[in-house]
Amino acid sequence: MHSKKTILFVMNTLGRAGAERALIELMRVLDPEKYRIFLYVLIPRGELFAEVPEYVTVLNRKKDARSVLSTDGKIFVAGRLLKAALHGGSGIRALRRLAVRDGRPEQNGAADRNGTEKSGAAPDSGVRTEKILRRMLADGTPALPRSFDLAVAYLEGPATWYVAEKIRAEKKAAFLHVDYRRAGYTRDLDNGCYDAFDRIYAVSEEVRGNFLEMYPEHARKTRLFYNIINREHIRRRAEEPGGFSDGYKGIRLLTVGRLYYQKGYDTAIRTAAILKKQGYEFRWYALGEGEEEKHLKKLVRDYGLEETFFFAGAADNPYPYFRQADIYVCTSRYEGKSIVIEEAQALGKPVVAADCTGIAEQIESGKDGVIAGNSPEALAGAVGELIRHPELREAYGRAAADRKAGYLEGLADFLSLAGGADLP
Repeated sequence: MHSKKTILFVMNTLGRAGAERALIELMRVLDPEKYRIFLYVLIPRGELFAEVPEYVTVLNRKKDARSVLSTDGKIFVAGRLLKAALHGGSGIRALRRLAVRDGRPEQNGAADRNGTEKSGAAPDSGVRTEKILRRMLADGTPALPRSFDLAVAYLEGPATWYVAEKIRAEKKAAFLHVDYRRAGYTRDLDNGCYDAFDRIYAVSEEVRGNFLEMYPEHARKTRLFYNIINREHIRRRAEEPGGFSDGYKGIRLLTVGRLYYQKGYDTAIRTAAILKKQGYEFRWYALGEGEEEKHLKKLVRDYGLEETFFFAGAADNPYPYFRQADIYVCTSRYEGKSIVIEEAQALGKPVVAADCTGIAEQIESGKDGVIAGNSPEALAGAVGELIRHPELREAYGRAAADRKAGYLEGLADFLSLAGGADLP
């Protein structure tokens, strides 16, 4: 009888976010009769610890299934960073990197399909500092004492650096979930880490292309692996109690995600202001938490949208909100391949999305949703049209619900790698 192959997944945190949910779904489809599955989280905190399959061995001695974005969660993260800084000189290396001005990520505008520049390169201020602190986390986390058949870095940054440099494994794989350069990653911080990987999986063709602009030498081993979405699970959970409690009977718009610069909530608020000025009746709900909440609430007050734009906080089960919404709106500045868009589609919701990375692989504009421009004016035009035309909302929603899963080819390649097969 053959022994089971051992697979280690490494993640930065396990908060309620898209890549983390995709990891849970990937672990769920792996057969525990064939694989011994391990999970190690560099900052062992996050709500999704509660959803890790029971056959997965979590290697963290202590873990906390609460939010990393709460005040208490931020203190927890700071403690982990301090602990990392004191290990093996990683804090000193971080200070040296902070002293170097060269190699900062540039403001990387990208042209959209109309030839205009997409807004939303990550702001230069603070980005390099954040990435250096993440590098310090990887440098200052001790190596695991055992080896594995396959080690998987499921997110960019600390998990990838850690697997490349600290984990012993027969084979290694890394996942890319974001527009690599726009998110602020650089070759100097990566320090050749991708040389250590046998396979690099990108969650969209655009993510793959943007990564290879920085790392053309890795084209042969960089493949597509679309996120795994369990549509039936989403639909079942959408029928559970929960969702909106304000009794509103009009059009509901919904945006879900952490309250970060990347997600473009400021654009959503400005879009709502335009729609309100044009006379539309609606309510727009933001479901999530994060560092920009105070700033965004002030922006709502500045535009006089207190009775129009609402912050609903984080939800253990967001799917009743999706089910009860009329239109899902994505205002992200950059993504990899938005999982929340696919969740909205699974529940038959029409989607209006800003034109950012990966969106064209998720929405067939004019058939199952609308890819608008990146400005509040363009988004308001697309949302307004759907508010005016319920038959269009219904048609787009039906088409969205019928979209086929695209992850099977990537999963087959991953299973081949996990099984120890020779790489083509």
